[in-house]
Amino acid sequence: MEADTLTVTGATEALRKRLNPRGVFQKVPGKNNPWWICYWDSQGRKRREKVGTKSNAILLYRKRKTEALESKKLPEKLRRRAVLFSELCDDTDVYIRESYSHPQHDLGRMKSIREWFGSRSAESITVRDIKDALDRAKQEGNWSPSSYNHYRTLMSLTYRLGIENEKVEQNPTRGVRRKKEDNSRVRFLTLEEEKRLRSVIRSNAAWRKHEPELTFALNTGLRRRSMYIDLVWENVDLEARVATIPRTKNDDPVHVPLNADAMKALTVFRCRGNSAGRVVRNERGELLNYPTHWFVPALRAAGIRDYTWHDNRHTYASRLRQTGTPLGNIAELLGHKGLAMTRRYAHLSISNLHEAVARIESQVTPELTPEPIAKKLEISYAQ
Repeated sequence: MEADTLTVTGATEALRKRLNPRGVFQKVPGKNNPWWICYWDSQGRKRREKVGTKSNAILLYRKRKTEALESKKLPEKLRRRAVLFSELCDDTDVYIRESYSHPQHDLGRMKSIREWFGSRSAESITVRDIKDALDRAKQEGNWSPSSYNHYRTLMSLTYRLGIENEKVEQNPTRGVRRKKEDNSRVRFLTLEEEKRLRSVIRSNAAWRKHEPELTFALNTGLRRRSMYIDLVWENVDLEARVATIPRTKNDDPVHVPLNADAMKALTVFRCRGNSAGRVVRNERGELLNYPTHWFVPALRAAGIRDYTWHDNRHTYASRLRQTGTPLGNIAELLGHKGLAMTRRYAHLSISNLHEAVARIESQVTPELTPEPIAKKLEISYAQ
């Protein structure tokens, strides 16, 4: 019986050593008890550190062994509070609320990021952990490259603020590459499509009252939030015919000249509500938020595919370009900080470019005369 007991005890001890890497241990075995690490530093001193979870202890042990091999001198006191990733998220939420003009969407994204890593130590999260989480969320949510990069940026911001607050030392997000984005898509409403869409809207009593919103969007190029939420009567100069959005997505103001069609839409909105507060209202004077509930069904009824409300902005810019408006002016009207985003509309004014190159035609270039087909259609200068 005694021999059997020794055999079982020896097997248990061997199993424990195999499951627990060298240098990682618990002083008191138990599910809720902390894990420690034990190692020799570069000066030959034996060190012990209390870590927390077993996975974090394994990672820290490997880090300390690497530092010892690199002869890195460690401070005398290594007891530093383990910072949870959720604490870094709290700091990021505060920063977003204080610094972003429209924080709601990013706060929602931060909620998802917190669910990924909130219970883990911030320093235990690796490049592979972040990449796997982003790839998994991208697949499950069918994200575009832009969405992927947005979440990656928020992760990087979280660690950058953590470094500034001296809560972490490194930003593992730097090792995650951004996805290549395709910003070249330009879907604009043709005149024929606009006629069909307006016909459908006017034929429906529930949709007819929303036509001024479409008119205003097509003639100002304002983003959806800028038009429905940020545009207030205090920033509309009817005499100068200019609407101002003090703070756009790029944190810069934009001043939009109002043409005759935009002024007609404003007249309708003015009749629907008072001269203070938000501009866009329905026929009962109630504030409107977003047009999805009527715009999407109207597009479907008009047989218009692959078109969104944001494409009204593309339509505005495309029509400006087709009339010969310089890219610099379009960038200013759209509130772009540079020409990179605006160049997507460059090809829409090819007729104007033909006129431009025609101006440099030389008056002294000799005539080019095609030789007979028998001579392989080669072209030479006329003698």
